[in-house]
Amino acid sequence: MSLLTEAYLQIPQPELGDDADLFAASTEDARREVRQLVRARYTEGTLCRLVQSCDSAVGRRAAAVALGMVGTFASNLVLAVALKDDDGGVPRAAADALWEVWFRGDTDEQARELRTALSLFDGAERLAALDDVVSRFPEFAEAHNQRAMVRYGRGQYSKAAADCEAVLRLNPVHFGAASGLGQCHLRMNKPKAALRAFVHALGINPMLTNLREAVAALKAKLGEE
Repeated sequence: MSLLTEAYLQIPQPELGDDADLFAASTEDARREVRQLVRARYTEGTLCRLVQSCDSAVGRRAAAVALGMVGTFASNLVLAVALKDDDGGVPRAAADALWEVWFRGDTDEQARELRTALSLFDGAERLAALDDVVSRFPEFAEAHNQRAMVRYGRGQYSKAAADCEAVLRLNPVHFGAASGLGQCHLRMNKPKAALRAFVHALGINPMLTNLREAVAALKAKLGEE
């Protein structure tokens, strides 16, 4: 068993019914130790190779979790491929890792500014702050994605869809934006476009099982096989 796998197995795993925030707080010390080990002993390239080719499914999971802790956008496509791993735990770990990588952006400043914007409780203030982040960092895909979510919540479906499309131009494997685009099209009464977006999201991440029912319903509505 590799050092990385041993460390990964020391991280407590959530049980059904656990509060996500409380669980995350309770495991932070264990995750911090693994993060320190990863930074000291592994390169991002090595972790990417392990995600792709480690014979052990647990090893691939451990590498995906490690990339979530320390990875950059350079691991984006490797983690996206891992979403289709035969071991069910690997895609879940890869999906979580991708969200961490996406939120991290290209610089600490980007990540910090996005966190600050999202910490604002007032919807209008949050939207204004996200406008500023997007303006300052137009290549920061997750800033566009988070603004899409705020705009969607405020009923600005066309603008939200435009943000989702911007995300997908910047990061074509962003399954969250593809799914969000489908939801926007549904709200705008564009079922064909919604179906295309949902199918695209599932093509990137087959673990989005909640979309399968929506796809089936839309196909039935449109008379498609």
